[in-house]
Amino acid sequence: MMIMPDSDSPDFASRDPDMPDDALGLGLDLPLAGQSPAVKPSTAPVPTGGAAYRVLARKYRPQTFAELIGQDAMVQTLGNAIKRDRLAHAFLMTGVRGVGKTSTARLIAKALNCIGTDGQGGPTIDPCGVCEPCVAIAEGRHIDVIEMDAASHTGVDDVREIIEAVRYSAVSARYKIYIIDEVHMLSKNAFNALLKTLEEPPGHVKFLFATTEVNKVPITVLSRCQRFDLKRISTEKLSAHFAEISAKEAVAAEAEALTLIAQAAEGSVRDGLSILDQAIAHADMEGDGKVTAAQVRDMLGLSDRGAIRRLFGLILIGDAQAMLAEAKNQYVLGVEPLAMFAGLLSEVHRLTLAKVGAPRDKALDAEAAAVVEDHADRLSFPVLHRLWQLLLKGQEEVARASVPLDAADMALLRVVHAATLPDPGELAKMIGEGAFTATPSASASTARDVPPTANVQTLMPADFHALLERLSRDGFVSLEMTMRDVVRLVDYAPPLLAYQLAGPVAPTFMAELRDALAKVTGTRWELQERAGEAPPSLLEQEQAAAEADKHIILESPLVKAAFAAFPEAELLDSDENGMKWSKSA
Repeated sequence: MMIMPDSDSPDFASRDPDMPDDALGLGLDLPLAGQSPAVKPSTAPVPTGGAAYRVLARKYRPQTFAELIGQDAMVQTLGNAIKRDRLAHAFLMTGVRGVGKTSTARLIAKALNCIGTDGQGGPTIDPCGVCEPCVAIAEGRHIDVIEMDAASHTGVDDVREIIEAVRYSAVSARYKIYIIDEVHMLSKNAFNALLKTLEEPPGHVKFLFATTEVNKVPITVLSRCQRFDLKRISTEKLSAHFAEISAKEAVAAEAEALTLIAQAAEGSVRDGLSILDQAIAHADMEGDGKVTAAQVRDMLGLSDRGAIRRLFGLILIGDAQAMLAEAKNQYVLGVEPLAMFAGLLSEVHRLTLAKVGAPRDKALDAEAAAVVEDHADRLSFPVLHRLWQLLLKGQEEVARASVPLDAADMALLRVVHAATLPDPGELAKMIGEGAFTATPSASASTARDVPPTANVQTLMPADFHALLERLSRDGFVSLEMTMRDVVRLVDYAPPLLAYQLAGPVAPTFMAELRDALAKVTGTRWELQERAGEAPPSLLEQEQAAAEADKHIILESPLVKAAFAAFPEAELLDSDENGMKWSKSA
């Protein structure tokens, strides 16, 4: 809290009335009355003119509840409380950094003390912003709105000043308001000293607390406050907010760049505005002044999503040399190994969400979305979960390593070699079916040198019919029936299956088929839907054979004579004892 000098003190009375207030703290000796000021040389830089630059986080601090983004539920609750005159005597705002806790406290102070443009208004959720209380509170100079930083005023003596001051009425405002920021920093004794006053404060006093660590606030304090949990701001809302501010600042910015800034902000408006401020300065260094996604990635040390997808694709196909070269290339470009692993983890997370049918990430363009959908179709849930665990362990190792790049290489190689292995359940099944039994002619060293995929091949059904039988036997009956009905086989070369569709299928058909094949054979299959000519499906073949049999029967002399004798007869098929045809009058 700021202590103003007493007007009756000698120092205050002896000041020259013509001496400007700016003389304080600028290297000037304050003279006594009638004396000339003695100017001391100052080493401080002299402003070249114009007002000091205000960072975006301060310049665009919300001045009304309408400008407070992402906290609609809290604003509605406060509005209802004000309308019904059910105002609590203490409010506590909690949430992550930069979501508007202190700004909300100042807005509440405005709302409670606003007197309107005519000077006759009462508490309102829409303060006018032009009356003396609103202006003074916005400028931080209202005598009845006292802000205290609990991080630097943690003791009982600081709280005792508040306890003594609350007994006196507000000087000019409707309410005397105490805003205590980072209230969890108060000592235990300070909290205890405040409890009684906080529970039964005078009617003219309101307490507004803000904290990022509500778990450190004693429960005895929480029970005396009306609590509001301010939410993280979504990436979409932050990106739109930054776009509006960029327009107000006359700065051109790419939508992807603003999305990257919003993602880096992690739900914090203040963090995002600070990054945007830096991005604008970085863009000015480039010369054109436009904030681009490439500049933001370079500034933040982020990995290009396209590069991450390339690296991820190389991991999936098991090309170790190309993967290591791509990882080294990203490192040379300035991407830290930790950021690279974070990007890979984000890609696996995105693929998993796409596989369960979550809405598409709006930050992805059409091409990137197509790649994500393709990978999601090709990878089963067990493989995705295994990739997540391997990458997460690799990230932890890179964070602890003295040489992060070497640790990243080793972790990525482990991902490449372990991602293709079957999970424990599949491995047990493969052992039970004798998949790892060496042939009599193979020596022990040869058996050890056989790659896992070669052993997996022994599990592959011999042909398409055997594959369908395997699916039906392992419980995938409906999928097996669908494949019999609509799949026209183009190429069967396990683990490759190329086909055409003879009819409509469910949107999840390919993903379900890929998962089923992985479970029954123990390896990932490549599914390809090809154009051109293809043989009929098994159902179509059965129908064609039935039609051929029917045609032979109808062309037989006996059947022709029967139809001639009985013109109204019908030829019926029977499932008893195989395919038979009979006439019915």
